[in-house]
Amino acid sequence: MNTALRITVFAAALAATFGTAYGVGNAVGAVTPQQKGGHTVHHGTSGGPDDMASMPGMSGTSAMPGMRHDAEPGGLEISEDGYTLALNTSQVPAGRKADLSFSIVRDDTGRKVTDYEEQHGRELHFIVASRDLTVYRHLHPTRAADGTWSTSVDLPRAGDYRVFADFTPKGADSLTLGADLSVAGHHEPVEAPAPDRTAKVDGYEVRLAGTPVAGKPSTLTVTVTKDGHPVGDLQPYLGAYGHLVALRSEDLAYLHVHPSGEPGDGTTKPGPEVSFMVTTPTAGGYRLFFDFQHEGKVRTAAFTVHVPGARGSGAHEH
Repeated sequence: MNTALRITVFAAALAATFGTAYGVGNAVGAVTPQQKGGHTVHHGTSGGPDDMASMPGMSGTSAMPGMRHDAEPGGLEISEDGYTLALNTSQVPAGRKADLSFSIVRDDTGRKVTDYEEQHGRELHFIVASRDLTVYRHLHPTRAADGTWSTSVDLPRAGDYRVFADFTPKGADSLTLGADLSVAGHHEPVEAPAPDRTAKVDGYEVRLAGTPVAGKPSTLTVTVTKDGHPVGDLQPYLGAYGHLVALRSEDLAYLHVHPSGEPGDGTTKPGPEVSFMVTTPTAGGYRLFFDFQHEGKVRTAAFTVHVPGARGSGAHEH
């Protein structure tokens, strides 16, 4: 084959290859890049980055330090954006109090993080949940000068658990990292909680209203009553009248949201209703945990909801 003919054949093959790739790309559709962090929904509007800037590994227009991304949930990775959740305790016993310690480590230096931006009254929020989503704890560890965090935990049942650290390093974006925790003892499987929008705890009845839709902002409203009477004097907890964490049933992906408004803003009432704006990334089952404070005690109401896909959005069950 002469040189001219070789060039002609090569060019034709190259064109066919690119044509095939283009066709496949159009058949599959545009791939939406995953955004990082499981994070509080912010109020107001902001312009989104262009497509290239939002792709993993592309800098583009970045958020200001400490600002959370409107995002896919976090907690699925033990390391992200140069930080690692290092558990010193990988197993605790069931049914009795045990000590648990951990640190956040900078991957580039191997040093423990000691400088944090305070978010909602805390440098770091620490959540422990069983894989079956029947056990939930929102803990408040203390940090030593060297960056080691410590807390005690009392988990009632043996099995597999997941821990989440939600934090903002000083000068960086917010992160939610997750790690596995084993609880030793005799494991007795329990059924997953059935969908329920009413929870009862310590004489309180808490009702959840609103229907989240996958991939779209949705308003959820929690109403707190006691002995049939509305509770209109909720006390501030973590800088708000309520605190909500949502975990996706399939993989325990983590969303962390706070209510619309805050104490002292002149418009937000201390109950009985507390509203949240939340974006659930995918259709499927979610377990929601609502912490509220009344008469000096924090209580947790839990709900199970099924999130439908947005009509025509192509949202899928996870």
